[in-house]
Formats: sequence, structure tokens, C-alpha cells
Amino acid sequence: MTQPDVNIESEPRTSNGAGDIVVGVDGSEESFTALQWALREASLSGRAVNAVYAWTHSWDMGAQPDNPDAWEKASKAITEQLLDWVNEASAGIAFDPDNLKLTSVHASGTTGLLQIGADAQQIVVGRRSLGRVTRWFVGSLSSSLAESAKVPVTVVRIAGNEDKSVQDDIAHSLAPGMPIHHDDDELAADKGKRPVVVGVDGSETSRHALRFAIDFAALHHAPLQVMFCWQLKDLGEVPGYENAIASIGAGQDHAQDIVRRMIEQADIPDGLQVTGKAFHIAAAKGLTTASRFASHLVVGSRGLSGLDARFLGSVSRQILNFAECTVTIVH
Repeated sequence: MTQPDVNIESEPRTSNGAGDIVVGVDGSEESFTALQWALREASLSGRAVNAVYAWTHSWDMGAQPDNPDAWEKASKAITEQLLDWVNEASAGIAFDPDNLKLTSVHASGTTGLLQIGADAQQIVVGRRSLGRVTRWFVGSLSSSLAESAKVPVTVVRIAGNEDKSVQDDIAHSLAPGMPIHHDDDELAADKGKRPVVVGVDGSETSRHALRFAIDFAALHHAPLQVMFCWQLKDLGEVPGYENAIASIGAGQDHAQDIVRRMIEQADIPDGLQVTGKAFHIAAAKGLTTASRFASHLVVGSRGLSGLDARFLGSVSRQILNFAECTVTIVH
């Protein structure tokens, strides 16, 4: 691969790469998977990839630069390291090296990616290998980005269930000698047939999510499933029940009508298979279940933030924590 330009910044600044796929890399297994995903996406869309390495005082390539000579040395080391990561990740991917940008900034991962990816087509990160309880209370780069970014954030999940070994231990303890069957083992063989799933609720944010999902599904020649997971409190005023509580049946009809109208009003390219269905179930639970059978899950960012999100949980935060496929949060 030819050597691209590398931007070495002492402080982050907004990128002028409108429409780039900005991906956070740090040498971890999670970021390597995210980089591979971004390169594959760019190979299909023709977009540029900006691989961003954000560093703080925990500089892991030697002493932190403090003069021009040190910065020049750091620039060379970063260039070599980033190129090594990209070359390894791009093996077997038909990616145009002219569409590659490399950026390093002195900032936290969240700050660097938010500023450099301010006008990106999307920001891509890997899901860190934290336990679910730890992710919930401590937080993660992916959830911080999903709450703060103004552009879509894609969180790439590493293949394999991080809890499966613990689940197996529990099963062996409760039923010694009984064979263990994992449904996702069979599903893995049909991964190429899995649909892209988008969660909607009739809001403007979910319309943006639907637009992203349509473009993504068309690019990947995948069927699109539009899902509205609803409870009565999500429906607002149900026609015919202005002064009464709607029945579940009436709520289902109204929710299904919302899905139908959203699909009818969307600009769907010829040849894209789109189906829509409403389900009477909490959104986080329904969409997390759908993630087991989806190739990709797209949801809007509506929900709580800050302490409310931490302790009560927004739909997008719960999905990021528990989804079993790659997720894009759209704002």
C-alpha cells in the first residue's frame, strides 16, 4: 500500500473530510475489527477512510513529544504503526489506498473522534471487551460517542458471544453431562441471508435511522426489516381512543399503520426488499432479540442521557450493551 498523508496534531481539530468513514484505532482487537469493517464498507461505497489514533498522557510509543524534533520522530513512529495496522486489516479487501487518511491527535478517544468525525458519514469503533455490568456502570468509548455524536456511530461487535463460556459453565453445573446447543451456531451458517433491521417509532430521529438503513441495506444487497417495538405509552393518542385507554389490538393496528406510513414515505431504491412489522414488546428487549438474527441493527438515538441514561437506561444504551450484532446509532 502506498503511504498516505498522516496528520499529527497536538490538539484535535474538525476534519474537512465530509462524508469520510472515521474509525478509531488503538491496536486493540476491538479496533482492528472496526478498522476491517470500515475498510470493507469503504470498498463498497467508494468513501474515504480516516483511521484516527487518539492518545493522551499514557503515551505508548515512548516519551510524549515536547519539541519539533520529538514531534518529527513521533510522526514517523505513528506513520509506521498506523500503516502496519491498516496493511494488516486490509488484507483481502479491495480497498483503494488513495482513499486512506491517517490522523493522530493528542486527545482522549471520545474527544478526538467527535471533533475529527464532526462531518463524517459515520464514526466506527469496536465494542470494548468489558463485562456487561462494567459497561453499564463505568461506560465505554462506544456509548460515550453514541450519546454525544451528531453523526451516525457504528459499534462493531467482535464475532462470538462474550458470555457463552460462562453460560456453558452454568449449564454444566445445573445439568451435568447434558449436551449444550447454541442456536447461534446454526444461525452463523445463514449469516449472509440475515436482514438489516431498523428500529422505528414514527419520530423524526427514527426517520433518519430508516434512511441510513435503506442506504446500508441497498449497498449490501440485503433485505431490510423495519420494526416498531411498542408499548401503549409509546403510541401517544390512538385514533378512536382519545378519551380511553386503547386495547392491545387497537394499539397493534395503530403501530402497524405507523410502520406502513414510514415505509410508504421513504425513498426506497428499486430491487430492495423491505418489510415492516410492529411488535408489542419493550423496544430494547425486542430489538436486542432481533439482533440475534440480523446482520446489522440500526436505531435512532432518542432516549435519556447523563445520569438518567446511566441508571434508568435509554434504548440505544441497552442495545449497545446487549446486541449480538454490529449496531449503528443514528442521530
